Amino acid sequence: MNPMTAARSPLSPADRPQLGLRERKKIKTREAIRAATYALIKEQGYDATTVEQIAERAEVSPSTVFRYFPTKEDIVLTDEYDPLMLEELRARPADEPWMDSVRHVMRMAYEGLMAEDPDMIRLRTHLAFKIPAVRARMVESMSETGRVLRQALAERSGLDPDGLEVRVCAMSLIGGIMEASLYWAENDFEGDLSDHLNHALDVLEHGLPTKKP
Repeated sequence: MNPMTAARSPLSPADRPQLGLRERKKIKTREAIRAATYALIKEQGYDATTVEQIAERAEVSPSTVFRYFPTKEDIVLTDEYDPLMLEELRARPADEPWMDSVRHVMRMAYEGLMAEDPDMIRLRTHLAFKIPAVRARMVESMSETGRVLRQALAERSGLDPDGLEVRVCAMSLIGGIMEASLYWAENDFEGDLSDHLNHALDVLEHGLPTKKP
């Protein structure tokens, strides 16, 4: 393949491989649990919503909920795009600038999520801003994502994924994305989240802007 030719996009629904019945059932169950969780939170608030209530609304057992999501916070924070983002990064041309690859992946993931349910994205971000347990789990989850990102960075650069340079680069990116999302929620969702994400990437790529006199 020509290195300048765009590779297939795992985040594009038309380009995803066909899933077997077992995997489709798993995705359907995860989606039912998430939908039940968000509906209950809208009705009665986060703290009042229990795993037992979620299971009843989703028509599954509490043990099934925990099998798919270790904690209630994970139901809020996890989506189907998480495992696809690494695939998308790996599919980008090898000589494409790293930040261009990241912008591409972030744009595709954001567009996919907003096309599915923009209200869910706002609610998720609001909970991460307002609920300490969700924010704490968000930080833990982002650290796990950072370890995956380190692997993608190492493959692209040939550096050690456990090396300081790769760790700093990966976690700076993860932290920037998290802060852009929280900034959006703190400011009553003013503007477009994609603009805030791009602004965060600009700061990471070019540094702080010069203060105007």
